[in-house]
Amino acid sequence: MAIVCAFILLPVLFCGAIYLPTKKRTVEKMVELSGIRPGEIAVDLGSGDGRLVISLAKAGAEAHGYEINPLLVLVSRWNIRKAGLGGRAFIHFKNFWKEDFSQFDIIAIFGISRAMEALERRLKKELKIGARIVSNAFPFPDWQYAKKEDTVFLYKKL
Repeated sequence: MAIVCAFILLPVLFCGAIYLPTKKRTVEKMVELSGIRPGEIAVDLGSGDGRLVISLAKAGAEAHGYEINPLLVLVSRWNIRKAGLGGRAFIHFKNFWKEDFSQFDIIAIFGISRAMEALERRLKKELKIGARIVSNAFPFPDWQYAKKEDTVFLYKKL
């Protein structure tokens, strides 16, 4: 019975990309470069433990995170509650590849190189004019960034 449970649960518990938390300094740089303005909506694609979602909300955005690892969703929601941001920060147990990005002003990502080309195509097609993307460590292959500081790239939809 234990082997059957492990076989069923392990893929669910450890799905998605490898979880690698973004360093505090990098989170601060991503929020700074995003240039959040009042009333904007931000999303973190693959939001992990929610640290970037929390920082975006503290900076004034309505912040959302998409995460497909159920354990990280629970941790994120607990961290948001602990930070007192229940009405400004939200974690969705969803695969971001199935979502529409057109409502967002700011997209934050700590992707992986093999996904950046497909993500670049989607964002160029779906984002509204003026939207910004902050990417940690992984640049888009063809999109020219507007600014780069340390390992953070800022892109703008023109």
